[in-house]
Amino acid sequence: NERIQIMDFCLAINHSLDKKIQQNSAAAILQNLSCLGLLLIETEKMKFPTSYREILEKIESINPIGYENTRNHINGAVTYLSPYISRGVISTKQILEIILEKGYTSDQAEKLIQELTWREYFQRVWQQMEDDIFDDIKIRYTGIQHRNLPTAIAEANTGIDSIDEAIRGLYSNGYMHNHLRMYTASITCNIGKSDWQLPAQWMYYNLLDGDLASNVCSWQWVTGNFSSRQYFCNQENINRFTNSSQQQTFLDKGYDELPGMNVPEILKNNIPLTLQTILPEKINPVVDTSLPLVIYTTYNLDPVWKQAIKANRILLLEPSHFKQFPVSEKVINFILDLAKNIEGLQVFSGEINEIPQLMHFPAIYSKEHPLTKHFPGIKVERDWIFPEIKGFYNSFFSYWAKCQKSKNSAERKSDVLAVA
Repeated sequence: NERIQIMDFCLAINHSLDKKIQQNSAAAILQNLSCLGLLLIETEKMKFPTSYREILEKIESINPIGYENTRNHINGAVTYLSPYISRGVISTKQILEIILEKGYTSDQAEKLIQELTWREYFQRVWQQMEDDIFDDIKIRYTGIQHRNLPTAIAEANTGIDSIDEAIRGLYSNGYMHNHLRMYTASITCNIGKSDWQLPAQWMYYNLLDGDLASNVCSWQWVTGNFSSRQYFCNQENINRFTNSSQQQTFLDKGYDELPGMNVPEILKNNIPLTLQTILPEKINPVVDTSLPLVIYTTYNLDPVWKQAIKANRILLLEPSHFKQFPVSEKVINFILDLAKNIEGLQVFSGEINEIPQLMHFPAIYSKEHPLTKHFPGIKVERDWIFPEIKGFYNSFFSYWAKCQKSKNSAERKSDVLAVA
């Protein structure tokens, strides 16, 4: 009876499902309904609260063992913390400290630590290479046919159901699972022969967790510009990690066939993009020049930073930055909502040198970041899991090996002190 009820429900909502489903067998409809249920669960998880209390609760709920075992699946135990890490509300170090305080060992949390360290690695690459990361980091692949975005990607109409659903989710939720980001980049560039730069900008524009270093380095990792080879995915792999069973797509091939295949018809049309940011109205902040100035940015919205001092607090949204790196209205609204956690914060849509009385404050504080190099005053170092590992490393795994060596050394020293 329960199975019949599910069938009846599925048939009742056929008008809201893809037209293909209407032609499927009852078993296929049930499978699609199952996938729809998983999608609804994931959509619920992807509601990103902006209160600091709820963000801390998200950290407390992490299960690093479940994360290790399922993180590559779209319904896996991922943390959904990336928007808060990217915006500087919380740090990678803070997450690790809370995990260890809960009783997990560093061995149990190793995969989570490694994934958090990827983020630190990309930030170190940015520190060393500066604006050069926005061009080809290592090598340039031949075979690129255009510098636009495939229309099928922009319109979520590739014919790969899981990819199209992920792109629609990106537009509606501002989020995409990391595995799906890799799939999308591979289809766009390695199969569709697009240059990586505009598609990467398109994705960054829509991501709540948009991090310039992670985004451009990840796209270049997929395209082979910052890795030893290009990354390809086939339909079997997509089905495995997205709980789907689609067949007869342009990716329904063996891996040996993918590098040499012609651009599929559905990916041949492409469009340029004109992306722009709508910033809040420019209103000059009211300042007290007898107090220090604490400057926040879209990469530093830490509500506990410098809260012990009485100060002028300004979230600086520089039009010149957003002209170069535009983001959507959804992203701006998310940032402004996160900013509400910072008591006494004023939002200023202007350049740093337009802050009233800028050179008259007794002290100016900002967090060190490649985007704040032109700020006057004191640069406070960000929190890192591995603050001692600096410089440029040719690959993540050479960087990770150095981090592991440092971690093991620190743990041995801690064991010696505990015995003493």
